[in-house]
Amino acid sequence: MTWIVFALCAALFWGLYGPSLHRGQVQLGNPMRALLCVGVAYFLIGVLVPFISLSYQGELKGFNASGSTWAAIGGVLGAIGAVFIILAFKAGGLPTYVMPLVFSIAPLVNVVISVLMHPPKTAPNPLLYVGFILASLGAGLVLYYKPQ
Repeated sequence: MTWIVFALCAALFWGLYGPSLHRGQVQLGNPMRALLCVGVAYFLIGVLVPFISLSYQGELKGFNASGSTWAAIGGVLGAIGAVFIILAFKAGGLPTYVMPLVFSIAPLVNVVISVLMHPPKTAPNPLLYVGFILASLGAGLVLYYKPQ
């Protein structure tokens, strides 16, 4: 059950991500300045923290090509996603529009790709498709009825 706490923490931080990034981008006056700040933060958190942690654990070796490649692809995809969020803000999108779209479509993409990469042994429950429709409707409702 600890994973639920971690997942909720990720949702909290990613929920704060869009509004914070948008405010920084506006105040910096150039979206690439904001992206540079994101990159520095990613470096500090994504490189230094695991490097120090792995060093203390004596685990800095043992990387393999396949795992490293897939993990790097995940990092590249995350960074490209951040670029597109910044570009959406630059093009006039506001966090109240951009982030609900991102966070409602991303889980749908995640499930489809995960099923393709790891095919289930049995057919998905039909309620999965109901969930897709409800997630789409939910995003639409959030966007339509967002505070003005």
